[in-house]
Amino acid sequence: MIHLIVGNTGSGKTTYSNELKAKTNGVIFSIDKWNNVLFLPDKKPTDGLEWFLERIDRAESIMMNLIVQLENVKIDAILDLGLSKFKHREKFRQFANSNGFELTTHFLDISKETRLKRVMKRNAEKGGTFEFEVTNEHFEFMEDWFENPSELEMRNGIHITEL
Repeated sequence: MIHLIVGNTGSGKTTYSNELKAKTNGVIFSIDKWNNVLFLPDKKPTDGLEWFLERIDRAESIMMNLIVQLENVKIDAILDLGLSKFKHREKFRQFANSNGFELTTHFLDISKETRLKRVMKRNAEKGGTFEFEVTNEHFEFMEDWFENPSELEMRNGIHITEL
């Protein structure tokens, strides 16, 4: 089973993924962790969104290989990858479909006010889900970047309005 964890910045995707892991004994793929460890140390101030997207795409190629291995031994894959765009989510739906894997979308539909408070708290406390600081500018960029899942995408999915 592949779990797509969808939600805008600060919606609680990583916390939710950890809770789901405890219930399913799955493996979490968190793009924030991969970015922090693999890519951010090499990022230059002039590197922008395209720089990140190219690296994320490469990382996801490796993740897909690992997901196939997990599926072969009946271990769930929990994808905490942001999945902000329909096209990004569709990539994983098509991957699951072409491999005969079951997939569930979990949409964390949390208010902007709640999410912003969480992000500021996470920035200040640097606790268990902190990977890097999210600035107000980045938070606001994501407000416009994020595409809510459609009704069709959420068919048989899990829609959470508050955590």
